[in-house]
Order: sequence, then C-alpha cells, then structure tokens
Amino acid sequence: MELEAGIWIAVSLIVLYLVWETVSPILSPIILAVTLAYILYPLHERLAERTGNRVSAFTITAILTVVTFLFIIGFALWINDVKSSLAYYINAFFEWLLTWNLPDAVYELLQKLAEDIPKRFEEYVLGYTYSLPKLSLQAIVMVFAFYGMLINARTIRREVYSLLPPENRELAIKLLEKAGETLHGLLRGWLAISIIKGVFTAGGFVLFGLAEPGGAIAAGIFTVIFELLPVFGGWVVWLAGAVYMLKGGNVAGAVVFVLYGIVFISPLPDVLLRPRLGTREKGVNALISLVGIFGGYLAFGFVGIIIGPVALSLLATLVEEWKEVKVKSAE
Repeated sequence: MELEAGIWIAVSLIVLYLVWETVSPILSPIILAVTLAYILYPLHERLAERTGNRVSAFTITAILTVVTFLFIIGFALWINDVKSSLAYYINAFFEWLLTWNLPDAVYELLQKLAEDIPKRFEEYVLGYTYSLPKLSLQAIVMVFAFYGMLINARTIRREVYSLLPPENRELAIKLLEKAGETLHGLLRGWLAISIIKGVFTAGGFVLFGLAEPGGAIAAGIFTVIFELLPVFGGWVVWLAGAVYMLKGGNVAGAVVFVLYGIVFISPLPDVLLRPRLGTREKGVNALISLVGIFGGYLAFGFVGIIIGPVALSLLATLVEEWKEVKVKSAE
C-alpha cells in the first residue's frame, strides 16, 4: 500500500512538473487574459442578456483582438521612442524625488526602484523587440484564454467552489471573497481609471505638441505608474507638461492644457468615476496595496502588479482568521 501511494505521489509530481514547464512560458498572457476577463465580465453579462453568451464573448474578444494587434503594430513602430522617453521621465522623476529629505529606508527603496525599473523595462522591451513572433504568439494565447474565460466563467466558478475542502470550506470562501474584493478594487477601480487617464494623457501630449507619439505613450504609461502612489497621481504628469509649456513661453497653451488635465486626467475623473467603480482602498488597505504592487513587481515583473496585492490581501485574511481561532480557543 505504501509502495502504491509512493508511486502515485511520484507520478503526480512528474505530471505537475510537466504541466508547469508547459504553462510557465505563457503564464504572463494567461494572467493578463484572466485580468481582462475579470474587468470586462460585467460588460459581457449585460451584452449577453441581449445577444446570448457566445455572441457576447465573441464580440468582445474580436474587439480585444483588433486592439491587441494594433498594439503590436504600435509596439514595433514606436517602442524605441517609448523606451527612451520613459527612461528619461523615470530618471528625471527619481532625481527630483531623491533631492527630498527622506528617511533612510525610503531613500534606499527609491534608489533601488530608480535602478531596477529602467533596467527591467529595458530587458522586457529588448526581449520582445527582437522577437515579435513571440509577442504575437503570446497575444494569440491571451485572446483565446480570454474568450475561454468569458464563455465559461460560470462553469469555472462552480468548479472552483466544488473543489473547496468541506472541513475548511468557510475559510476557503473567505479567501476567495477577499481575493475578489482585492481584484475588484485593484482592477475595476484603480486599473480601469488609470488606463483611461493614461490614454487621455498620451492624447493630450500629442494634441498640445508636447511630444511625439513615442514620448506621448511614455507619458501615458508614467501616468498609470503615478496612479500606484498614494500621494501622487496623474496630475503630476499634466502639471509637468504645463510647466514645460510655460518655460517655452506658451502661456495660453499651458492654461488650456491645465484645464484639459483637470477635466480628463485628474482630479475630475476621480470625483466622477471612482464612486461608481470603487476605489482600490475599499477592497484592500492602501499600504498593503502599495507594498504588494511594488514588491510583486520586483519579484515577478509586470504581472506581479496583480499577484502582489492579491497575495498580501490573502495573507491578511489568514492572519485575521488565525486571530479569531485563537480568541475562540482562549474562551
């Protein structure tokens, strides 16, 4: 009996290893597909009521496919300009930030980020610049995984709940609910609004002649990055653009750009959209969110922006549950 159990354990480990080796090269597009499916699922539900589940999923996936391959074309055309502009913006920002009188621990963290972010971004970009077929393949995987997630969302939910262990079902449900709250706050709240702000920032930089398309895209990315921070926000980017226009003597243009930034980037979108979509602080503590985002990024790369906050929120739930168990046992 022990020999049979040992054989099954060995076979299971081999299967898990083979599965991991198969999935790990495409893990990033799968995580991205799950993220996009989670964000767009409410839209899919509303559309499915009118057109049916399959037609709705196909329509949204078709739109995503077009957007994805337009992104790949833009990536090929502007990536070098985006890379140079983003590196310049990041270096300028950290140089300015490091002039502040900051605590040693914060100063060291900022120094590490200042060194690590441009280097990681460069490696990430170079990895795809010389392998556009790889990027296209991952895009195809993402699109098909996204369609599968949308069309089978209810089945996946039922299967996940059916696999929960009966003896710890209550704790498992709490963990799933906590992960859902975190994803809702992080993705449908912060990420959705941040991407909208980034698009308007990039459009504004082109419209007002502040940068070429590559530099404008970098400014949009920088806006999304700033939205990660609890004190800063997208207003920093449009304010920097307005100051640049003032220094160039274009006072009228700077005033109009300030109005554009207030209405389309920050703070008006926060006032109008966040109450409807929810803020990231609602489902996850702001400090946990911040540590999770940057820690996840340093550990896992760009997908860690999603993995980090979810993992820390689950840890917080486990700690809370452990405290409740200790209190009950003490009674």
